[in-house]
Amino acid sequence: MTEQITLSKNEKLRKSVLRNFFTEQGSIKHLPSQLKKRLIVLEHLVNLLDAQKKYTEKEINEFIKPLNEDYATIRRELFIHKFVNRSNDIYEVNEPRDWRDWKTLN
Repeated sequence: MTEQITLSKNEKLRKSVLRNFFTEQGSIKHLPSQLKKRLIVLEHLVNLLDAQKKYTEKEINEFIKPLNEDYATIRRELFIHKFVNRSNDIYEVNEPRDWRDWKTLN
């Protein structure tokens, strides 16, 4: 029962954050300053990428640019919080278990 309540609470928060930080067209209004909310936004973005594909930095930038003009910060945040890994200027989506998990933050 407690697990269901937590899931529901987390899902409500996730939906609220996505509604507040994304436009109806899917652009990011701005990155949240609160870490938990920022991780929710980043998780949403990385789920839009093909986890089986390897991306060049240019491809990652082209993915982010239509969503927000500050693509360099968003790309860096994806890397810092382990949503993606970069090796030899090639980006790959990490396994979800490696991502920084917003559900564990207060």
